[in-house]
Amino acid sequence: MKAKTLLTLFIFLIILFNPDKIYAIYEPLSVSNNKYGIHIIDENDLEEAANLVNSSGGDWGYITVVISESDRNLTKWQGIFDKMRLLHLIPIVRLATTSDGAIWNKPNISDATLWTNFLSQLPWVSKNRYVIIFNEPNHAKEWGGKVNPQEYAQVLDSFSTTLKAKSDDYFILPAGLDASAPNSKITTNEIDFLSLMKKGIPDIFLKIDGWTSHSYPNPGFVGQVKDNGKGSLRTYLWELDYLKKLGVEKSLPVFITETGWPHQEGISNNYSYFKAEKVAQLITEASFSVWNERDKIVAITPFIFNYQSYPFDHFSWKVPLTSNYFPQYEAYRQIQKSAGNPILTEVALPEAEVLGLEKESTEQKTNPSLLNRMIDYFTKLQSKFSSILNIR
Repeated sequence: MKAKTLLTLFIFLIILFNPDKIYAIYEPLSVSNNKYGIHIIDENDLEEAANLVNSSGGDWGYITVVISESDRNLTKWQGIFDKMRLLHLIPIVRLATTSDGAIWNKPNISDATLWTNFLSQLPWVSKNRYVIIFNEPNHAKEWGGKVNPQEYAQVLDSFSTTLKAKSDDYFILPAGLDASAPNSKITTNEIDFLSLMKKGIPDIFLKIDGWTSHSYPNPGFVGQVKDNGKGSLRTYLWELDYLKKLGVEKSLPVFITETGWPHQEGISNNYSYFKAEKVAQLITEASFSVWNERDKIVAITPFIFNYQSYPFDHFSWKVPLTSNYFPQYEAYRQIQKSAGNPILTEVALPEAEVLGLEKESTEQKTNPSLLNRMIDYFTKLQSKFSSILNIR
């Protein structure tokens, strides 16, 4: 009896002081989830973005942000993560290297350790640490000037292994691919790219926890909501189906981190795109159909909230050089959303005024589910060891 008591106490202490090592990542759709989010490039847009994605019943929406290796400023990003927590925003972090003109340098396998050391010092908001391993490597300009699927697979493998060795909470997402890219001197078709990744490392898709999709309405960004297959808003379904054909049986929750329609209006008019009013209508239509069809979607973060210059001014949801929004902002804001209930990390919050926010209530600034999650941890672990301890 004394041995059982001591062992039970030991297990409880493990839970109390190191609960993260027990469960690792959780299935993001196992809890109430607000799938709506937005892609940003400037942390100064966070408050406006929160008003957008946490509107109409929503809470804990998603924000896709990019961190480049030249911007690994720990103090800066700790403050940004703290601000996202206060605003009830879940970060999805896409890693980036540095650019040499129009070409992004390809990462090295050894870079995984530097990135892991940096990312592990951030005050992550949710227990799942969502990390996207770079961007569209089926474009030569995104991979040092030459597409190399096997090399990308090696980098993905290295980053996944290194991050998870540091913490099981890292939720690894592969780079989103350009599904509409053809085979050419500067691009590789997605079918060939995925096949060559698997050929290079046969179990590479076991090293990821979810799927990143750039489900754009092509061709020419003027596709319709009703369109199906590769190069449509439903690209992610085609991608999941193709992964099955490659023998990937693992269930992969979907993160649509880039999607949406550009509009004619920008620094200069581009009449090959829809008018802004039409884009707003399509956003509303998508919310009632493709974005509401499958439970598989964890997050939708259209590209891009605020971009004031070429080449993405036509994708911007804010009117260049003003504080106004294009009509799609209001259309997206009015979409009925869910109040997310993600599992949060236990990080002491700074005072709201330090981050330039209105002071929030105590209920908002604390995590009321800590005790319940501790009880849940203990109950599940006790069940796991019940055959040994004979505890009921």
